[in-house]
Amino acid sequence: MMVDLDPSGQLSQKEPDRQNRQFLNYAFYKLDPAFRRLEVDVRREMREEFENALEGWLTAPAEAGRILRTYSTIGTRADADFMLWRIVFSLEDFHEGQVALNQTRLMGYLTQPYNYISMQKRSPYVNRIEGSGHGLELLPGQGKYLFVYPFIKTRAWYDLSPHARQGMMDEHIHASVPFKGIRLNTSYSYGIDDQEFIVAFDSDFPQEFVDLVGRLRYTEASLYTLRDVPMFTCLKRSIPELLAALG
Repeated sequence: MMVDLDPSGQLSQKEPDRQNRQFLNYAFYKLDPAFRRLEVDVRREMREEFENALEGWLTAPAEAGRILRTYSTIGTRADADFMLWRIVFSLEDFHEGQVALNQTRLMGYLTQPYNYISMQKRSPYVNRIEGSGHGLELLPGQGKYLFVYPFIKTRAWYDLSPHARQGMMDEHIHASVPFKGIRLNTSYSYGIDDQEFIVAFDSDFPQEFVDLVGRLRYTEASLYTLRDVPMFTCLKRSIPELLAALG
């Protein structure tokens, strides 16, 4: 694992880590209401065409190791209707996936108000967090809900000593221990997107997630949060269910 600082607080001189890692894409889409004024048969054909494009990207080539999870945000966000969570080993796969969707008629009625990319790697603050940083170890979308938001630390956070940061993160992790029904996926966006991290909490229990976030507000590390919005509450749906909900 490559870290930013060595135990003395100096910049690490380790060789760059070029191992194959997963990239993540959280792509949010908003439907133009004009779509719902089309004839029923036309809407059905357009939904089927869009579904085929998604399935085609997911299954070809089979050796690409692509992962897709689909979520509705209808009823939980006013500015987005659904989200595609795509996980790949090559950034080009995101390009190919969106190109395939762009060829569909439904995409002519969709805008993309939010689109985030990030990369998996092991957290520098723990020896091992299940579901974070070991290639295909990530098992996304196990729960009924996914809570997603971009995250930026203040510059003051990076000016702290490694010991001070570790102590704050130990408190942060300890505060999270009782919340067994929540699975955390943290990924990193340094240099490849506007945010620094994307955090995605996978759970069957939204009430537990609300209590967890409330509790973490009282930890010292929260003082070093610059931005953690927008926040998305996503409901897991199959591709047919997702598209049927559009109208």
